[in-house]
Amino acid sequence: MQKVNGCAGECWSGFVGCLVRRKQVDPTVAKAEGFQLAKRLSVIDLIAIGVGATIGAGVYILVGTVAKEQTGPAITVSFLIAGIAAGLSALCYAELACRCPSAGSAYHYSYLCVGEGVAWLIGWSLILEYSLGGAAVARGISPNMALFFGGQDGLPAILGRPTVLGIVVDPSAAILVFIMTALLCTGIKESSLAQGVITTINVAALLFIIVAGGYVGFKTQWAGYSIPGGYLPFGVNGVLAGSATCFFSYVGFDAVTSTAEEVVNPQRDLPIGIGVSLLTCCVLYMLVAAVVIGLVPYSALDPDTPIASAFASYGMNWAVYIVTIGAVTALCAALIGGILPQPRILMAMARDGLLPSFFSDINKTTHVPVKSTIATGVFIASLAFSMNVDQLAGMVSVGTLLAFTAVAVSILILRYIPPDITIVQSPDTESADLVLSEFNNDITDICTEDRGVRYRTQKDGHEARRRKMAAWSIVVVCVGVLVLAFAASVINIPIVPSFILCGLGGAAILSGLTVLTCIDQDDARLTFGETGGFVCPFVPFLPVACILVNTYLLINLGVDTWIRVSVWLVIGVLVYLFYGRKHSLLVDAVYMPIVLEKEPEIHEII
Repeated sequence: MQKVNGCAGECWSGFVGCLVRRKQVDPTVAKAEGFQLAKRLSVIDLIAIGVGATIGAGVYILVGTVAKEQTGPAITVSFLIAGIAAGLSALCYAELACRCPSAGSAYHYSYLCVGEGVAWLIGWSLILEYSLGGAAVARGISPNMALFFGGQDGLPAILGRPTVLGIVVDPSAAILVFIMTALLCTGIKESSLAQGVITTINVAALLFIIVAGGYVGFKTQWAGYSIPGGYLPFGVNGVLAGSATCFFSYVGFDAVTSTAEEVVNPQRDLPIGIGVSLLTCCVLYMLVAAVVIGLVPYSALDPDTPIASAFASYGMNWAVYIVTIGAVTALCAALIGGILPQPRILMAMARDGLLPSFFSDINKTTHVPVKSTIATGVFIASLAFSMNVDQLAGMVSVGTLLAFTAVAVSILILRYIPPDITIVQSPDTESADLVLSEFNNDITDICTEDRGVRYRTQKDGHEARRRKMAAWSIVVVCVGVLVLAFAASVINIPIVPSFILCGLGGAAILSGLTVLTCIDQDDARLTFGETGGFVCPFVPFLPVACILVNTYLLINLGVDTWIRVSVWLVIGVLVYLFYGRKHSLLVDAVYMPIVLEKEPEIHEII
C-alpha cells in the first residue's frame, strides 16, 4: 500500500509522485455526488456530431491549395492516406471510449492509464485547441458571407470588420459564438439535433458538388486529368507531404468521445459513431477532390475558391451560392463541434479537483455543464472578436496530436501494464497500515483467478517480471519514435548523423515491438472499466504506428508554433503547481493492490 499525503508519500514522493498518480476507472466520486450528465445521445446523434465537427470549411479551400502546391491530381490518394492515419487514432479512441465512457476524452484516458501530469498536459492543450479553433472558425463567417453581398464592401455593418483602437474586430464572429453557446446550454439532445440539421445541409452541398461536377466532368471527358505530368506530377514525396496537410482535415472525430457519458449505449454506439463519422468524411473528401481536379487542371485552380472557380469556368456561376451555403453551414457545424467538447473537459478536470468546482456544476434542468459552457463561449467570443487567430492556427494542431499520442500510449499501457492498485479515499493512515499488515501475512502466497481477473500478490515474481519488461519496452518504443521522427524531420542535421539517429530510433522501435509481441498481454485488461465493447486490433503494432505518425507531425509543426505553445504550457504548469496539485482528489488517496479489494473471496480461499 502506498499512502500519498499532500505530495509526500513513502514510494511516490514529492512532485514526481503527483505526476504519476492515477485515478480509478470507475468515477465513483462523480456518481456519489450526482455529477452525471443526461444519457440522451443515440448513434445518429454521434454521427452528426462527428461529421459536423470534422468537415469544416477548410475542405472548400484545401482541395485547391494542396493540389496546386503539393500533389496535383493525386490529392485523392493524399486524402486516403491521411484518412487511414487518422483511422489509427480512431481505433484507439474507440476502445478507450467503450471501456471508460466518461466525459473528458483523452484527458480522462490519460489520467487513468498514464498519470496526472500527462493528463493535465493533455487537458490544458485541448483547452487551447478548442478555444483557438473555435475562434478561427467564427472569424471565417464574414469572408464567406461576403459572397452573398457581392464582396466585402457590400457586407452589412453587423457583418463587417471595423477597426477599433488599431484592432480589426469581428462582432459577427462574437455574436455567432454566443448564439451557438446558448444553443449548447439548452441540452445535449437539442444541440445535437441542431448539429444534425446543419450538417445535413453541408453534406447536401458536398453531394451537389460531387453529382453536378461529375455530370459536367463526364460531358467534358475530365479535362483536368488530360494534362502533361501525369497523375503524380510532384512524385510520391508530394503525395506524402499532401497527406500530412490533409491529416488535419480529419481532426474533429474526437468530439464524439467527449460526449461518451451522455450516450445511451456507449459500448455499441461510440465505435459506430467514430467509425462512420471518419469513413463518411474520408469518402466525401476523396470524391469532392476527384471531381474538382477533373474539372479544371490543378495548375489553373484558384487556391482561395477552388470549387466555385471550377464551376464558374463552365459558366455555372450560380453554383457559387450553393458552395457558399455549404461553407457557411460547415463553419457553423464546426463551431458547435469546437465548443461542445471544451466544457466537458473543464468539467472532468474540475471533478478531479484540478480546476475549481465551478466548472463541474451540472444544470438540473438541462443536464449539461452550463457554467463551463458559458465560460467557454465568453472566452472564445472574446478571441474571435478581438484577435486575428490566423497566425496561431498551427497551435490548434498541438493539442490534437498530443491527445492522439497519449491515447495510443494509453492503449499500450492498458493492454500490458494496466493499473494493479485501487484507491481508497481515506486519510486514516494507521487503519490503512493495519489492513496492509494483516493482508501481507495472509495472502502473499495466493494467486487465483476470479471472473477472468488474475489477482497478483507480492510473491508473483513471473508476473512482476512480465510487467517490468512490458513497461521498459513501451518506454524504449516511445524514445525510439521520438529519435526517428526527429532525425527524419530536422533538415539541418548532417546526413551521416541523421542516418545513425534514424537507425538507432528504428532499432529501438523494432526491439520494443519484438518484446511486446512475444510477451503476454495482462489478463486484467479484460475487466478494466466496462466490458463487452470494441477492442482495438493489431496491438502493439497499430498504437505504435499511431504514435509514430503523430510524433512526426508534431515535430514538423515548426519552431514558431512550439514557442507560442510553450507560453501556454508554462501557464498551465503554474496553474497546476499552485492549484491543481494541491486540490487534486488524489492528495489523500490510499493505494492498495487490487487483491485487497477481494477480502471476502480471499479469506474463503484461505
